[in-house]
Amino acid sequence: MGKPIMSFLKQVGVFLLCSSMLQSCFLFKKKDEFQNSTNVHEKGQKSKITGVNYNEEDNKNSFQVEAYQEQPEAPNMVYIEGGRFVFGSSEEDLLFKHDAYEQTESVPSFFMDKTEIANIHWLEYMRYYENPSNVDSIPSGMNLQDYQTQVLLPDTTVWASEMAFNDAYVANYLRYPGFRFYPVVGISWVQASEFCKWRTKVVRENMNKQPGQNGKSTGTDSLGTNKSVSSNVVDGVNNLIPEYRLPTEVEWEYAAKALIGTQYATDENYPKNRVYPWDGKSVRNPYQKQEYPMGSILANFKRGRGDYAGIAGRLNDGCFLTNHILAYPPNDFGLYNMAGNVNEWVGKFPEMIMDTVAENPFRRLTDTTKIDSAKNKKPNNNINVNPFAKKEESLLDKNSKVYKGGSWKDVAYWCSPGTRRFLDRDAKTADIGFRCAMDALQNEKKKKKGKKE
Repeated sequence: MGKPIMSFLKQVGVFLLCSSMLQSCFLFKKKDEFQNSTNVHEKGQKSKITGVNYNEEDNKNSFQVEAYQEQPEAPNMVYIEGGRFVFGSSEEDLLFKHDAYEQTESVPSFFMDKTEIANIHWLEYMRYYENPSNVDSIPSGMNLQDYQTQVLLPDTTVWASEMAFNDAYVANYLRYPGFRFYPVVGISWVQASEFCKWRTKVVRENMNKQPGQNGKSTGTDSLGTNKSVSSNVVDGVNNLIPEYRLPTEVEWEYAAKALIGTQYATDENYPKNRVYPWDGKSVRNPYQKQEYPMGSILANFKRGRGDYAGIAGRLNDGCFLTNHILAYPPNDFGLYNMAGNVNEWVGKFPEMIMDTVAENPFRRLTDTTKIDSAKNKKPNNNINVNPFAKKEESLLDKNSKVYKGGSWKDVAYWCSPGTRRFLDRDAKTADIGFRCAMDALQNEKKKKKGKKE
């Protein structure tokens, strides 16, 4: 028994010796360190295409790389992980508009407001321009009085009606303390867009007040000389976050459906679509929860002609007009009131599905980035590059804007995320508000699991 064992041990030894020699030749050969955005600024890193070391102060050809910083968290923003979904109305086309056919689309990740913009937020916007030092930030070509009347002031007369006694809301809805966290209304699409610009400016200014955020970075210009540059500074403000904007129609619908809540943890497909931003085909809660018992109404809408809230002692949605921006449970992305309460302005142009792409669709009637130098001497001239734009085959034009989501004065049909309606960009009503969105500059967030296991 001793000789076979010794022979076996010798064979094992030879095998291990050969393995170690092979490993020393191949497997243990030093590999190039994987270079990425988070470590490329570290000492010893060099360019993979030139071989020049980064961040060498005594080398004029050395490129100065700043330490990596993730996109900061913006106030009230919720991360919406992008993906594939079926865009368009899954409801019967009651009005025979034929403008929201179902179509598979892919949406990159983005951020969206957790809630609708409320009266208190709009009052903050108005108060900002009461400070004389902020008047200079008014868009060029407008004075303060014009800006106040055309942009800052909501139209509170949208509550007035010849056939209804809503006088109290005309006088009090915007400023009465009890309505502070109710959605702002009487806002046009243009006003909502201007609010996004103001919010971007104020948030960036506030972020720049944080320690270490001076808006400056050291870089190398085209001549190779090191100097302080401000490539990420706009109007003296560090561009720490992307701009606030209105969500595109596709983004809004994707966020409203929140199909991530229907997904099994290991499945790559959604087992079902959703009629509303919650499970089930009803407007009532299908689950028993402590805060929202089974059978509770999940949105603020009109049940039928003349029925806005139900009967005393057994109110359904509990509100005759608008409601608090945190009323009713959020959807599976954590967004509140994506159905009911108020409709919401979206996008820039209606994404007519017949001529859009299948990845992050967005309609551009004109291209403002190109200039025909032979015919256009002024910058930012709009040049029509969309072959569909000249065809007068639709009543919709670049002034037509989409609003979605349903409201306190709409029946449940309009609470389905795929339904859509249009109004002129300057129209103001008592049932349309808005929320903001923001680009996600990198898709490096931790993935969220579906709720099913």
